[in-house]
Amino acid sequence: MSRASGYRSRFPHPATAPADAPLAWGGDLEPETLLDAYRHGIFPWPSGAELFWWSPDPRAVIPLDGLRITRSLRRTLRSGRFAHSVDRACADVVAACALRPGEGTWITPAMVDAYVALHHLGFVHSVEVWDDTGELVGGLYGVTVGAAFVGESMFHRVADASKVALVALAEHLGARRFVLLDAQLPTEHLCRLGATAIPRARYLELLADARDRPAHF
Repeated sequence: MSRASGYRSRFPHPATAPADAPLAWGGDLEPETLLDAYRHGIFPWPSGAELFWWSPDPRAVIPLDGLRITRSLRRTLRSGRFAHSVDRACADVVAACALRPGEGTWITPAMVDAYVALHHLGFVHSVEVWDDTGELVGGLYGVTVGAAFVGESMFHRVADASKVALVALAEHLGARRFVLLDAQLPTEHLCRLGATAIPRARYLELLADARDRPAHF
């Protein structure tokens, strides 16, 4: 545990991590370990059989009032083709995010079990998207620490379903006084949806403010 400058964690300080390489490796996926990591801006990202812990620089965040909704997505939202729910089928969403035939996935069976366990403890939450037949066709899940939501993964089985989930998430978080939507890595896809890349130092400041605020998903 590092105690420098009041820092309390089993992980090295995230500011010491390389910009694009792991901060640490090994360890376990017990709830206490995962929550310690997320509270300090660190997340697990396995590679093969090895468990790595990351705190990248820059970090992607999505302003809760800055989601980019295209004209075609607005038409989809108005069409009534989809309905959404919250925490109705979290385990199914995590399993669907892990299932990527032909692509490979970092969400190993151990990770699935760990996130489902955190869901039962009230720290992992999901948004589900259903079609008009009641089939689960998209969704996302993430970890909450105070008034921060750390998005982990999303999936879709039909076009736009994951985007519908993200719109629903942003509205849900805003209504419940969340202040930070962390998208982790600034991918091209997320940036098109409104994610912005900010320096890790700024992200850690935002997280420190958000993690002790009262918010209930």
